[in-house]
Amino acid sequence: MNNNDVIKKLRVALQLRDDQIVEILKLVDFRMSKGELGNFFRDEKHPKYMDCGDQVLRNFLNGLVIYLRGTKEEPKNPMEVLTEVNQNKQKPQPKKAIKKSVAPKNKPILQNIKFKNGKKKNNPE
Repeated sequence: MNNNDVIKKLRVALQLRDDQIVEILKLVDFRMSKGELGNFFRDEKHPKYMDCGDQVLRNFLNGLVIYLRGTKEEPKNPMEVLTEVNQNKQKPQPKKAIKKSVAPKNKPILQNIKFKNGKKKNNPE
């Protein structure tokens, strides 16, 4: 089992999204973009696949400890953090019904329309 497998399994077990992992890495002052992070989760045969180094995994684990347990000055209960994260997940919003405008059937759709195309009519009346 390599570092990529470890970080994949932690992501699935803790139900973390890529942006949450980036925030966890920022807790230990380790900057990484979502694109770079996504390369760790690719298939090994993919051309953009990257091996997750020891430094990345170490910083992720240290950030995860701070994310779940907090610091000495501000300790947290890990179960409360996980339940809070699960409750804050966005549930899919039901699609709103689109109101269709229906023309009344009694009136004709086209009424008296005057076109102004620049030509004047000569009325011999």
